[in-house]
Amino acid sequence: MWLLAVRTALSDGTVVGLERPLVLVALPLAVVAFALLIRYRASGTASARSRRLLLASRLVVATLIVVAAAGPFTVVTMETRGDPSVSLLVDRSNSTTVSPDVADDLAADIEAAGVPATVSTIAQGTDSRVGDGIAANLRENASVVVVSDGQVTGGTSITETAELARSLNATISTVATEPTRTERYVSVAGPSKASVGVESRFLVQVAGVQADSPVTVRIAVDGQPVATERIDEGTGSVPVTHTFEETGSHRITAEIDGQDVFAINDVARKTVRVVEQPRVLYVSRGNYSLQGYLDQLYDVETAESVPESLDPYYAVVVQNVAAGDLGNVDELQRFVIDGGGLLMTGGPQSFENGGYANSSVGSMLPVTFGPSAPGSARIVMLIDVSGSAGSGMRIQKAIALDALSQLDDDNVVGVVGFNHQAYSIAQPAPLSENRGTVEDRIRRLQAGGATNIANGLRGAEEMLGGERGTVILVSDGGDTASRSAVVAGTLSGQGIRVIAVGAGRNVNEGVLRRIAEESGGNYFRADETDRLRLLFGGGTRQFQGEGLTVVDSGHFITSGVTLESNPGNRNDVSMRPGADFLVAGPDGTPAVASWRYGLGRVATITTYGPNGGLDGLLTRPDSLLVTKSVNYAIGDPERKASGVTDIADTRVGEPTTVIYRGEAPPSGTDLAFSAVDEGVYRAQVTPTAVGFDTVAGATYAANYPAEYAGFGTSPALTEAVRATGGQQFDRGDAAEIAAFARQQSTRVRDVRRTWDWALLTAALLLYLTEVVVRRLQVYNGRTRTESGLP
Repeated sequence: MWLLAVRTALSDGTVVGLERPLVLVALPLAVVAFALLIRYRASGTASARSRRLLLASRLVVATLIVVAAAGPFTVVTMETRGDPSVSLLVDRSNSTTVSPDVADDLAADIEAAGVPATVSTIAQGTDSRVGDGIAANLRENASVVVVSDGQVTGGTSITETAELARSLNATISTVATEPTRTERYVSVAGPSKASVGVESRFLVQVAGVQADSPVTVRIAVDGQPVATERIDEGTGSVPVTHTFEETGSHRITAEIDGQDVFAINDVARKTVRVVEQPRVLYVSRGNYSLQGYLDQLYDVETAESVPESLDPYYAVVVQNVAAGDLGNVDELQRFVIDGGGLLMTGGPQSFENGGYANSSVGSMLPVTFGPSAPGSARIVMLIDVSGSAGSGMRIQKAIALDALSQLDDDNVVGVVGFNHQAYSIAQPAPLSENRGTVEDRIRRLQAGGATNIANGLRGAEEMLGGERGTVILVSDGGDTASRSAVVAGTLSGQGIRVIAVGAGRNVNEGVLRRIAEESGGNYFRADETDRLRLLFGGGTRQFQGEGLTVVDSGHFITSGVTLESNPGNRNDVSMRPGADFLVAGPDGTPAVASWRYGLGRVATITTYGPNGGLDGLLTRPDSLLVTKSVNYAIGDPERKASGVTDIADTRVGEPTTVIYRGEAPPSGTDLAFSAVDEGVYRAQVTPTAVGFDTVAGATYAANYPAEYAGFGTSPALTEAVRATGGQQFDRGDAAEIAAFARQQSTRVRDVRRTWDWALLTAALLLYLTEVVVRRLQVYNGRTRTESGLP
């Protein structure tokens, strides 16, 4: 299947293109074949003129057939008319009860204004599949008016529905449903697992509508009050810290008071499974403060070298030890391959200074030794030119050009544009040769059509031609249900990673992060494109920063991390292919990196202070980086335990997964456990009421349904109105809605036509005409049937 279509715009605005341009390769072959056929088979009384006319006729027929196979199409702008009507889609879910019900009166007023109106219910009770309801009522070149807060609890998202509307040239308008009643809800965020004796942090958040009066928040752990706070503004957050002194499941509740519509969401619940502090081996030959820091968080044992067995430990932390002094490196390698963790910190006796390059320990690390030489990478810039770019296309272009400016001249770069299909914009070539051409073609891009990121990714894959490379995706993430994450995962298996750059007025970061994660790439916001210089800058575009720079903020180690210190020194290392570049030094060299080695996890911190320690990295807020690096290496702190159940908190009506480790599944439960690995069993449970419940020895929380966790107009619905060209009406705007319906019944839209049928018809008519003419010549005696003409 050929994915890279080509198109061009004529002076009158008509777009002409080919779906499968590679088919044209067959045209020269057809010309040669017909020329040889006529030359060697023509004999008898056929004249040279007849042969030439026959050759010309057959060549025209062949050309028409080949061009038809290439998929010719045109896109023209034209005006269409229809009968005006209004389709009112009404959301009657519980979250809308904080606003007045205006749908029935509004429909009557619209009909009184002379336009037929129909009312359809698209959500009820706690089932707010608003996106599905809107999508089911969309029609080509039509308009819907939604009376809803846009709070979706399942099914298709509003963003995806807006993409469908754009592809149908339909508009989504809304009627403002401003809340008039007070409603608050509370939630608790924080870790689901904690170590005994270690302080844990939680955040209690209170949100709502028409909630200006003060509210009191009460937090309890295992039924014992731990904090009571008053929020004078009516909504806000309360940070809470707590140290658990016993292992097992613990229950946290947060409760608010005050009069509002619903009581079910005035209490939030959370469970924390507290485990013994993971045992960590700290290996060092110096006196560093990192040891004391680790003692506060983990069960730490110290050694000057790696012992004969590492089985009791979850992770090994090595600080500033030369390869010759590490001890049993083979045991360390086995430990990591089998699922253990390793954090290697730098110093004057570590990495390139400690002979790691000549030791098997070097093969375990996500970095190599010595500076990386500027090299060339194969890169495809994949730029979203769909209708979701719209008026924000200038932003898309600016970000694409800015990203291009970060790339070194030695990189081989091609460009693919995409909406519902992919288009070849510039073939791959070194930027030293085509930087100006690439910039010019990016500036000329125009937006239009629905979004299908999956097809765009397939087009980028085709341009890479089966070779390893990188795709820099510049998009707002406003994807249709195109399975883009699945395609990204497939690209990862071919050695192709996707770096997603969020661009546009309303970026769907969730979609872009998922694509990047599935491919092993990174997600950057629009203001973070300078980090591309760290990955592809090379010698001519060196990075110069101040202090340490987080390169990938979506990784477990770096998410939520703020770096203010700079230890000052760095080991001379460079990134190993396939590793995660997490933090860079002021000159762009790797300061923190990670990767998976076998079943285990390895992280490196290669920045250090004058004495070889981590200096300011051990003080807040930077210390979170060190803690998360160790936690990354540890992984699951219960992976060595048996007979342990792991179950996540959920909401009423939403299933959660139960994981049990043991020789056999637990007995005495109504759950159907199935084996997913040796000694690991899994089942699902769906709670029907709020509260805490216990399954096979583990407790989980069932919170109130998602319907009660969002009130007021959703930003996604407001953006859908803007993106589809709809309007925001007030509840008394019946006449305006009727006038808008009349206006929308006459629409200007892009009409796409395919012309393969016309070319095939022309080829058939030409062939039949030529046969008839030759038969008439025979009939009139001007030639003979055995003339030899094929």
